[in-house]
Amino acid sequence: MMITVTELRCLADTPASYHILKPWWDVFWYYITMVMLMIAVLAGALQLTQSRMLCLPCKAELDNHCVMPLDEQRVNSSISSSPMGEITPITGIRNDLHRQQYSYIDAVCYEKQLHWFVKYFPYLVFLHTLIFAVCSNFWFHYPSTSSRLEHFVAILYKCFDSPWTTRALSETVAEQSVMNLPRNRPKFYMSSSLAIEDQESGRQLLQPALESTGIEDANSSVLGKQEGEQAKALFEKVKRFRLHVEEKDIIYRLYMKQIIVKVMALLIIIIYVSYFLTNITFEVDCLVDIEAFTGYKRYQCVYSLAAIFQVLASFYILLVMFYGFTSFYGLWWMLRSSLKQYSFEAVREKSNYSDIPDVKNDFAFILHLADQYDPLYAKRFSIFLSEVSENKLKQINLNFEWSVEKLKNKLTKTSLDKVQLHLFMLSGLPDNVFELNEIEVLVLELIPDAKLTPTISQLVNLTELHVYHSSLTVDLQALSFLAENLKVMHLKFITMEKIPGWVFHLRNLKELYLSGSLLQSNYTSVYIEGLRELSNLTSLYLKSSLSRIPLVVTDMLPALHKLSIDNEGNRLMVLASLKKMTNLRCLELLNCDLERIPHPIFSLSDLREIDLKGNNLKTVEEIISFQHLQKLTSLKLWQNTIAYIPVQIGILGNLEQLYLNFNNIESIPLQLFLCTKLRYLDLSYNNLTFIPEEIQFLNTLQYFSVSNNNIETLPDGLFQCKKLQSLLLGNNSLTSLSPLVGELLNLVRLELIGNQLDTLPVELEACQSLKLTCLIVEENLLDTLPSYVKECMKTPEK
Repeated sequence: MMITVTELRCLADTPASYHILKPWWDVFWYYITMVMLMIAVLAGALQLTQSRMLCLPCKAELDNHCVMPLDEQRVNSSISSSPMGEITPITGIRNDLHRQQYSYIDAVCYEKQLHWFVKYFPYLVFLHTLIFAVCSNFWFHYPSTSSRLEHFVAILYKCFDSPWTTRALSETVAEQSVMNLPRNRPKFYMSSSLAIEDQESGRQLLQPALESTGIEDANSSVLGKQEGEQAKALFEKVKRFRLHVEEKDIIYRLYMKQIIVKVMALLIIIIYVSYFLTNITFEVDCLVDIEAFTGYKRYQCVYSLAAIFQVLASFYILLVMFYGFTSFYGLWWMLRSSLKQYSFEAVREKSNYSDIPDVKNDFAFILHLADQYDPLYAKRFSIFLSEVSENKLKQINLNFEWSVEKLKNKLTKTSLDKVQLHLFMLSGLPDNVFELNEIEVLVLELIPDAKLTPTISQLVNLTELHVYHSSLTVDLQALSFLAENLKVMHLKFITMEKIPGWVFHLRNLKELYLSGSLLQSNYTSVYIEGLRELSNLTSLYLKSSLSRIPLVVTDMLPALHKLSIDNEGNRLMVLASLKKMTNLRCLELLNCDLERIPHPIFSLSDLREIDLKGNNLKTVEEIISFQHLQKLTSLKLWQNTIAYIPVQIGILGNLEQLYLNFNNIESIPLQLFLCTKLRYLDLSYNNLTFIPEEIQFLNTLQYFSVSNNNIETLPDGLFQCKKLQSLLLGNNSLTSLSPLVGELLNLVRLELIGNQLDTLPVELEACQSLKLTCLIVEENLLDTLPSYVKECMKTPEK
């Protein structure tokens, strides 16, 4: 079976897609290997198709040399001519060897006397070619490297052909073309109107430059949605590939080993081929012991392929030497500089993507190889290593996904009847958000890279901004707008370092909510000092784990009227500095693990509201000191472990709201009903068993809750609280509801579920404001009401 050169070529060939990883010396290796392969095939074909050796027996031996029979014959060199013109023929020694004997002699002399280098020259060349081919292409087929190379080549071609690459490089060209345009204005402006004017003038200056360079502007070169998604997927692939390949340098080490093995093999081949080249001779003296078969012991042979083999071998040595030169050059290239580091410094200087990172290990080595083919590949590939480039692409895709119509469908109303837009887990902030000028509250949650541009000035109604675990950067002109218009700011973060510095430049901010770690350290102490810049701040909410209140809060915020601290169950100590906050009107110390009411509170004579929810208060004997707080109207002591209400509660004559729910209170002191201004009283989730008759003195009471207690009966005095609107009696032990409930004409909500009632009084018909939807009872109790009563309590249809 014959093997063609084309079939043998595959031994030294590599996948066509890998050509970008083959530097010029690798290409030379390939072609030299092809020529070597042709030499091997040609020599082998000649050896197979032509007679290998021709031998004649020797007549005698003289001085150890073979004497041919023709030499022993006297030859008449002159030609005698007869008168008739006849020529005398030359005669020599004749032998009687048979044709088969000659063939036998040829074969024996070929095997016994012809030098092995001459016999196996074609096969040696073929073997050398295989070695060179393996040394050149092994890294393309070794599993640990081939998978990485295949992955890189596939990604590289996609990056090279991606429309996003073309657009990114075009933007760089456009930007460079306008770098020298005249600038008549400073770079930053604090006025939003000036910012808009500058934006228009900048567009007018940029447009001629774009036209002259033939580059389309951003609006006219928008990517298609499918192309944008493909580019987005490419960024993810490049990230994963870089993470995987930068860990090791296996490709670099294998390529180095290939060259070293190749150089060593070349030295050996050049030495031994040069040494044995002299053994390729035309005449061969054959001395074999076959006299018994032929009658001769010595033979004179000729090797007919010797001449062409000498030429081929000499040419082969030249090829090997040239191959060796390129191999030494490749080894020098590997050693002359660190190929495990690749810098994109040149690309960063010539583009607007200054964040392109340098790479290392196998990633760097592959890019160095690609540079030997064409540096443009690495330049286009670098676009997909830039976070700036990725963020631009994400913004484009985001704008495709979130149209103005879709964003309008996300608008909701807050409890304060404000128009709110809540964006959750997006890659950025869609530009179309700034087209919805009706937005009053903007909530950004879990958005890793959001940016506010000067176009935010279009949101003329925006007064409240929520940033929850999001990274939000603000343009200077956008900051000018926020500083002028923003009144309320909510921030949730993990560490203090995540708070953007621009927050402390919002000079008109009134309310600030900070939720996250504010652990005391040198850095955070310096960082939180930025609060002093918020001179107009009136309300500050801190949800963190503080050991003490920061001094900047107590000393540097003179306009602060409300301070709320949720310490998440950790003990808050050193509260003496609170007495400095003389302008404070509302103080909330939530979940601070307080065991007693802090005494510095009693020095804050301007306090209207105190909230000590979720602490560890067991007693509130200090309540007598509240008599100094003449303006106190709201006291919230809920979710503690208070066992009783002290009788001194009666001195709080101005109290309007009292929260004592979720405690361990067993009885209500009569002195509580001296607080005749109470409008809101919550005693739910305690251990009460009865309600005193004196509750009738709370004639301004509008909300009363004693649900989840052990109350069995209700006093008639309760129904003398004519202004009651909400009465919550659920989950007690009531067996009946007095018909006097009909006297509560303002009753809007009545909760009776979870009791032992059998019927409901028909007098509920008199409670004209009470509707069935706000009557919270079991279904079977509703059935005890007459149908005309239920009909009166139905909500009128709109």
